[in-house]
Amino acid sequence: MNIRSLLSLAALGILLMACQPTDEQRAQPLMTRIEQLYAAGRYQAVLDSITQLRLQHPRAVKARQRALVLWQEASLRLAQQDIARTDSALQAAIAAYNQAGTIRARNEIRLRRDSLQVRYDVLVGTVRVIHRRQQEK
Repeated sequence: MNIRSLLSLAALGILLMACQPTDEQRAQPLMTRIEQLYAAGRYQAVLDSITQLRLQHPRAVKARQRALVLWQEASLRLAQQDIARTDSALQAAIAAYNQAGTIRARNEIRLRRDSLQVRYDVLVGTVRVIHRRQQEK
């Protein structure tokens, strides 16, 4: 091969590489899907899709930065929903505890009540951490 052939081959290779979509462009369809899932209120699917984005497109930095904001928002919404369910269950357990007639029934309900209280406290702590991270930006 002569020098001219090598240069032509190198130029062709560079031209083909320049036509390839960037990491951001390849991540865009998944990012659009993530935004649609968030708008639809499917927060667990948002978190799963963002995990998929991170694995499939590790170099799409801008898309991952946008996804981080959605990750925090979706995590916050899920935690808030879980707090509401846990609080309802906790209130029901407290009412049942107050109405229990036997010591055995009270002990069983107390176990459930204490477990729900710990869960509630952890979820509230999670929401506080998310709020703090959002304010840092």
